[in-house]
Amino acid sequence: MLDFRSDTVTRPTPEMRRAMAEAVVGDDVLGDDPTVQELEREFAERIGKEAALFCPSGTMCNLIAVSVWCRPGDEAVMEEGTHTFRYEGGGAARIAGVQVWTFYRDSGVPEVSDLLDRVRNSVDDHQPRTTLFVLENSHNMAGGRVVPLARVRELADAARAHGVKLHVDGARLFNAATALGLPVAGLAAPADSVMCCLSKGLGAPVGSCLAGDRAFIAEARRVRKALGGGMRQVGVLAAAGLIALREGPKWLAEDHERAQRLAVGLGRIDGLVVDPADVDTNIVRVELDGLDTATVVHTLARYDLHCFAPRRGRLRFVLHRDLTDADIDVAIHAAEQAVTDVRSGGGVTDSGVDAEPWDG
Repeated sequence: MLDFRSDTVTRPTPEMRRAMAEAVVGDDVLGDDPTVQELEREFAERIGKEAALFCPSGTMCNLIAVSVWCRPGDEAVMEEGTHTFRYEGGGAARIAGVQVWTFYRDSGVPEVSDLLDRVRNSVDDHQPRTTLFVLENSHNMAGGRVVPLARVRELADAARAHGVKLHVDGARLFNAATALGLPVAGLAAPADSVMCCLSKGLGAPVGSCLAGDRAFIAEARRVRKALGGGMRQVGVLAAAGLIALREGPKWLAEDHERAQRLAVGLGRIDGLVVDPADVDTNIVRVELDGLDTATVVHTLARYDLHCFAPRRGRLRFVLHRDLTDADIDVAIHAAEQAVTDVRSGGGVTDSGVDAEPWDG
């Protein structure tokens, strides 16, 4: 099975499994798990922030950031494809009591005007206060597109000028930094808070980290507890996270190179439209030309090639550590066979897999 659904599907390496089995642990809720403390210190140093907090998921990290930076009734601004708005269960509204105002950019890269046109910090009691701007980098729904450092700085400057905080949903920030050839701390520097997933491109089995200044993380720890995110002997997971943080960035460039190869190969298949120039990182977005989305997904699955369809007419392939150069060649060949089947009327309409599932 060739699994291109997400970079969350990787299996722990033997080194990770050994580290998990041998981890020195304590009770993290009581503040005495040394492996968690080590992970939080190293993550904060790598991101260039004062402190960090280990959480079960990136979704929880983002909700914590919204909850710390906003009061109930405040407003957060973000691009409408941003994961925080689209794929986190409405947590900002449901749990934090925060209203979200979106805008649309197909590229996923906001303009400063997108923020300025939505800032509402007047004394008018009829309007919510704008207190947060959320930026996703790289942008999942835009096909892993990277927001350049210059734009991040411009957005941060504009936000601060209006009393607005900048939170970066950096689930794949290490991919973005790799694509730009920058230290991840440099790309994170303009932000007030940053989240990164250890369980995506970096390859850990579970977990994300949230970083910011000490006061922010102190309050974030309180919110994590209220959300049920306080974990006990969680050093068994932090141990794998440490290896992901230390070793994971080394293979991201290879993932990006394979994504380019896959994009070129899939783009040569009649009915699949791909522009390799749009592939910044490890995500390949494929548009379907005259082909039924569900039928294509099911037929690909018959050839043991699995991907997601984030919306009708579009497929998404994600490269990760568990895929090899040889797998790319096999995937292109399988896709060609599957599309030929669909075009000849021999496609599969139900393979037992979800054609349009949640997008991770």
